[in-house]
Amino acid sequence: MRANVAVEPGDFEGVWQLSRRIEQAGGPAAVFSGHARWTRGADGLDHVEDGQLRIAGHAPMHATRRYRWDNDLRVFFDDGRFFHAVPRHGGTATHFCAPDSYVAIYDFTGWPRFRVEWQVKGPRKDYRMISDYRRGD
Repeated sequence: MRANVAVEPGDFEGVWQLSRRIEQAGGPAAVFSGHARWTRGADGLDHVEDGQLRIAGHAPMHATRRYRWDNDLRVFFDDGRFFHAVPRHGGTATHFCAPDSYVAIYDFTGWPRFRVEWQVKGPRKDYRMISDYRRGD
């Protein structure tokens, strides 16, 4: 197995193809396909994910999500709240939003492809989200 590479904020700049699976315990599966774009801002990177979300048994829908990454790889929601810190060498990141917990594993071993896998648990949440990113438009 290859070791994770050390990433810097600028390594993410540009357009990435994004494929995401969401596996809910006891719920419908979902798939997101689209693009993730990181663009340089005044004090870090603007990160926008845009594409189509398909939930089993429902019509496809357009989905967009925005984040802000600072120069220390800390990720913030669009409204400025802290989300989590990306581990520079890959590994675990956490976010707690009472009563739910979010644990991510960043895998940079296939760089410039990478994977982020979130496990989300809470009284009304129990899902796994696997996101695969690869360079290109």
